[in-house]
Amino acid sequence: MLNDDVNYTIKRSKRKTLSIYIERDGTVSILAPQHLSEEKLASVVQAKEYQIYKYLAEWKAANAARIEREYVNGQSFLYLGRNYRLSIEAEQAVPLQLKNGYFVLNKNDAPKAKAHFIAFYKQKLLPRINDRIEHFADGMGVRPNKVRVMELQNRWASCTAQGNLNFHWKCGMAPLEVLDYIVVHEMAHLIYLNHSQAFWHEVDKALPQYRDHIAWLEAHGAGMDL
Repeated sequence: MLNDDVNYTIKRSKRKTLSIYIERDGTVSILAPQHLSEEKLASVVQAKEYQIYKYLAEWKAANAARIEREYVNGQSFLYLGRNYRLSIEAEQAVPLQLKNGYFVLNKNDAPKAKAHFIAFYKQKLLPRINDRIEHFADGMGVRPNKVRVMELQNRWASCTAQGNLNFHWKCGMAPLEVLDYIVVHEMAHLIYLNHSQAFWHEVDKALPQYRDHIAWLEAHGAGMDL
């Protein structure tokens, strides 16, 4: 299998094909069919070893520019692809709001600033995602059963076998066109629960420029954090 310097996990399911992902934390996830033998699994992974190390190198390069944010006046925070500076004020009716081109944080709520930012992203992101789902639904011929915005650890989004779509609250930091890609990607999983050629054909039909948005996430995804 992979060398000891690679942190990887193997998950088996009823899927038909093997897929390998570099997660947002740099770990490698190997999703394999239940029927695939250990020998065949090792052979397939070995054949993809160069590609895996290439993607890991790209991940490390992107994360070298990770921003360590502090909740102080003037610190910038992403929202829908734009940076807004933080202003801490003594009097405000709500803990956090976007006002006059600034994120404005109530001074009394500063000790829980991260929680208030997460709540802000969750609140703002859900209706926007639902709007984009409706925008693409008729053309793609699918609609999810449920949509949630939540903490997803190392994924931008996920699709369940029950037809539910989950989105990481950090998606609220992405530009609108990149958010469209994340939405379309998961909606395509309502048709194909894999990353086959047919899956990518569905994504391409709905969003022909999707490769540009993947490239943006690869280059800037590490900065989408608190």
